[in-house]
Amino acid sequence: MFHKHGMMALGISILLAAWAVAAPPHKALIVDGQNVPSHDWKNTTPVLKKHLEATKLFTVDVATSPAKGEDNSGFKPNFAAYDVVVSNYQGDLWPEATQKAFVEYVNNGGGFVVYHFACAAFPQWKEYNEIIGLGGWGGRNEKDGPYVRWKDGQIVRDTSPGKGGGHGPMQPFQLVIREPNHPITQGLPEKFMHVDDELYGWLRGPAKNLTVLATAFAPKELGGAGEHEPVLFTVGYGQGRVVQVALGHTPKELYSVAFIVPFQRAAEWAATGKVTQAVPSDFPTADKATVRQ
Repeated sequence: MFHKHGMMALGISILLAAWAVAAPPHKALIVDGQNVPSHDWKNTTPVLKKHLEATKLFTVDVATSPAKGEDNSGFKPNFAAYDVVVSNYQGDLWPEATQKAFVEYVNNGGGFVVYHFACAAFPQWKEYNEIIGLGGWGGRNEKDGPYVRWKDGQIVRDTSPGKGGGHGPMQPFQLVIREPNHPITQGLPEKFMHVDDELYGWLRGPAKNLTVLATAFAPKELGGAGEHEPVLFTVGYGQGRVVQVALGHTPKELYSVAFIVPFQRAAEWAATGKVTQAVPSDFPTADKATVRQ
């Protein structure tokens, strides 16, 4: 009997050891629950979760807020329990205690990834706008900070009056790496194509401690400003690491490798300050986008 129990205990120990080896080292939280009708958080969040889990680096939880207009006083995600928070949220202002906990989380070293229209959230929340660096819509204009564009090989801050946030029709576009030595972009080709997507432009905000990693040119004839717009950038806030990834309007665009790889690498860097992921063999070229099924 002792022998049988001993073998059972050994088997359990082996299983636990295997689980410990296989368990992803980092914890990620996706926040959703509200967005404008054209931004389908119910179907984009599962794809974001899938991409994070595919790295084998993250276990992923989802915190879904009450619906717009409902009582959200009990919406209090435990941000501090996670290495990185990904926002797929644009809606009602969070409760004051939740706002405070989020700012403390980032300030104390938490990672934060702003996905697509989350840059339009909370125009009235000063600290959030400092954390995301650049935002759009929600009445944002010159009062909220400058436009940030890439001109003549450098970042240019444009303080001229005008709207914050806009885009033309869905269109394919090329991303151009502007900071090749950052862990997120290191090893990626200088130029690579993305599928038809919303190309965000006219983003403006405090733009403090902001590093533009990649831009895309938004031609006037396709509804843009005729500027090289930042579509992938980092922001330093306190001890925290923030990345904004402007791509990915619907679930379909989230399967473009030009979205998947920068998003996965952004999450790892925000969580840890480094990137261990190799550049995959299906990464797009300067003239051809690639898509995973």
